[in-house]
Amino acid sequence: MDHNEMNREEIVEWLMNEYGRKVVRLAYTYLKQEQLAEDIAQEVFIKCFQKLDTFRHDSSYQTWIYSITVNLCKDRLKSWSFKNLITSNFFSLKSVTHETPEKDVINLEAKRELSECVLGLPVKYREIIILFYYEELSYKEISELLGISSQTIKTRLHRARNLLKKQLKGGERID
Repeated sequence: MDHNEMNREEIVEWLMNEYGRKVVRLAYTYLKQEQLAEDIAQEVFIKCFQKLDTFRHDSSYQTWIYSITVNLCKDRLKSWSFKNLITSNFFSLKSVTHETPEKDVINLEAKRELSECVLGLPVKYREIIILFYYEELSYKEISELLGISSQTIKTRLHRARNLLKKQLKGGERID
């Protein structure tokens, strides 16, 4: 297909047909939510349309599109709204105790504070906390998933708990 003969709309339409599903799949590996991945894909092709004139063919269209996708995903992962959405979804079900409305509110606030601290950890500690406490995977399962030894998991878990204790008001214990 000769892209020199096509106008901007035709090129972007061709790119969407050629790479649309691949972009959604790539975005999903970062964001883990289908709707967010589809939203990112739309943003990717809007950017392609806007920046098509700046594409210099130093790389392939695929490389260019994947680069836009990865950058948009990383921006989304850093954004407050994404962290807030994940915090709400991730920890909300484990928050309500049905003791009294007052205690539920206190427990919910404590869980929210904890979740913000967990999401603020460096990735190597955050993933261990999430996999061990929230996904309830064993050391062996985490070891296979991440390709690290059980001893490394124990060490990171210990360091992560210490970091969380320092961040939480009053040094509240997690374990």
